Amino acid sequence: MPDGSLHFSSPRVRSAVPADAESIFKLIDSMTGDGTLLRRPLGEIRQQIGNFIVAETEEGEFLGCAALHRYGKHLAEIRSIAVRPEARGAGAGGLLLERLLQDIERTGTGCACLFTRIPGFFAHYGFHSVSPGSVPDKVAKDCIRCPRRTHCDEIAMTHGELPAYAPDILAAARQLVQLAG
Repeated sequence: MPDGSLHFSSPRVRSAVPADAESIFKLIDSMTGDGTLLRRPLGEIRQQIGNFIVAETEEGEFLGCAALHRYGKHLAEIRSIAVRPEARGAGAGGLLLERLLQDIERTGTGCACLFTRIPGFFAHYGFHSVSPGSVPDKVAKDCIRCPRRTHCDEIAMTHGELPAYAPDILAAARQLVQLAG
């Protein structure tokens, strides 16, 4: 192609299987140097492979991945959404996101959240920016231990109705965000 990008057949999305763990790890790891994604050990990916989906070509060539972490019926987090650089623009990222949003809706989960450095992509799919303290489950699970907690440049975003948390939980989340920042 004249622009230097490679051509990929129509991508498709499927549930990840154990054999995908190495490809998922390599892709995520390749995007940690600049802070786009947080490092995830191969053992963790293998252990949580049931939470991942992958995008691939019709021929089975790995294009990208995404994961879903469920906090309960009130909230699910979209994590580790990534597409190989040479496959960007082929629609794999959108297909991954749409599949996870369909799963969230199908299971009756009220809200999806994510933290990102590319909010424009997610806004196109109906995500809105929120305060990190608006999703205390995520803050308590990851932010306090994150290596970038003192210099986070990610935007918290949600899709759907934010869960109604008790005021003391929201206050605790705000304190965690302040401690992290």
